[in-house]
Amino acid sequence: MYRRCLTALLVVGLLAPWGLEGQRGGRGPRDGGPESEVFERALEVIRDYALEVRADSALWEMAIEGLVKELGDPYATVLSPDEVARFEEQSTGNYAGIGIEISELNGAVTVTTVFNGTPAEDAGLMVGDRIVGVNSDEGDDWGVEDASSRIRGEPGTRVIVYIDRDGVAEPIPFQIRREEVHIPAVRAERVFDDIWYVALGRVTRNSAAEVDSVLTERGDARGVIFDLRQNPGGYLDESLKLADLFLDRGDVLVTTRSRMRASTGELREESARARMTPRIEEELPIIVLVDRQSASASEIVAGALQDHDRALVIGERTFGKGTVQSVIPLPEGRLIRLTSGEWFTPQGRSLNRPRDLEGRVIEPDSIPEFTSIGGRRLLGGGGVFPDLEIPGDTLSTAEQAFVNAAAELEFPLQMRIQEIAFEASQAARDQGDGDGLADFPADAVDGLFSALAEAGLAEDGLTDEVRSYLRWRAEIVFHRRLMQNARGLEVQTERDSVLDTAVRLLRGATDQESLFELALAEGALVEAGSAADGGPPPGG
Repeated sequence: MYRRCLTALLVVGLLAPWGLEGQRGGRGPRDGGPESEVFERALEVIRDYALEVRADSALWEMAIEGLVKELGDPYATVLSPDEVARFEEQSTGNYAGIGIEISELNGAVTVTTVFNGTPAEDAGLMVGDRIVGVNSDEGDDWGVEDASSRIRGEPGTRVIVYIDRDGVAEPIPFQIRREEVHIPAVRAERVFDDIWYVALGRVTRNSAAEVDSVLTERGDARGVIFDLRQNPGGYLDESLKLADLFLDRGDVLVTTRSRMRASTGELREESARARMTPRIEEELPIIVLVDRQSASASEIVAGALQDHDRALVIGERTFGKGTVQSVIPLPEGRLIRLTSGEWFTPQGRSLNRPRDLEGRVIEPDSIPEFTSIGGRRLLGGGGVFPDLEIPGDTLSTAEQAFVNAAAELEFPLQMRIQEIAFEASQAARDQGDGDGLADFPADAVDGLFSALAEAGLAEDGLTDEVRSYLRWRAEIVFHRRLMQNARGLEVQTERDSVLDTAVRLLRGATDQESLFELALAEGALVEAGSAADGGPPPGG
């Protein structure tokens, strides 16, 4: 039962606090023997005699930071009250506001998304509206953070947002009641008619329920792609609920080894097991996508499904965040986070990649091998090794040179791409094409090429190859702005080799076993091609 496991280890990566640890009591600063007296006296001497005068509060801050640093724990830190608030927002997806996404486009703070069921939607805000003021403050020179900080506030309070809208001469005031807003972490689309694509950006509270909900809508899909790329992790209990959606009751989901509280080093080992029947029939093939940024709780899910032969994992070796961090309340609204344990996949793989304080990986001398429940070869030694390794970088040499040149010129490439896509999507809406499947204009990136040339980019860097790359990036955003997400994903597969391979493999598979066989054949082809090119085989 994974509930029992959670009483000892609540969270991995982004974590929920343990209440009891933050209570006052226990040994005070003077109960630590002569060392504590030396410590306090040293603080007094530094305060009274150091050339640079520092307040007591500053000295205590430095002492705490030094103590945490000397632990040699790259994940240990003390969070300030402001950092605690951001931590809670990131780890839950909840915040107090009105429910919009804003970007700085063409010099204006522009509404790019209005989330369903939010105060902003109820008030009538629209994509394309430009925020020019909040309450009594005018926003002529605002950036995104300026507008966001003014719009957010206590739930139940009201805010007046002034909007410039095309076709309206004067700014429109919208009086909106702030509420607790939840931004979904999951997006799901049916792509290429019969493949169900589910992407999870972060393992937040209710992620498992959101995934469960979209899985029930898959209909007669021939397979599922579960995209965990760029997923930094989240709550351990949510990751267990996610894995539980796919595995049989009683299957081990993860094993944790952690220090027993206040012990001299004894470790406690507990396993969490699936409690539900699978939400997806056993014969339906599943592919999990991972990359170098997939970490923590997302690795628990990928590792569990891989160990139990329930999913084919493709992409890149994951980050290797396999340690448990306890997040414990401190006085004055602070939190301390430090490593207290390690987790292992059902087949005993420790997926933690040791790192130094600068975050550099400390590679082991050898890579241990394991086998899945069904006897497939798996690799350990840190991170989830994909069953089929496919690099995520799709840039050619010329494209990489172009991106680097634009960065050297400090050209806001990403913003300009967003602007192009936004303007094209607004034009499609104005022409009535937004309700159907609109086409991205063929000449949409011409203006961007002209702007790049004016910024000083050499003419030989503005090739047809670069034009095609820019068009591809802008077209994806264009379809998303029009809520044509499935079409945007299909465009993405044109250059996203990981997603394209997943789609191709699922189209050829009839069940999970045949999917594994197709992946073996694909891996042999990739390895043969790599060997012919003189490069190393994948998987290492």
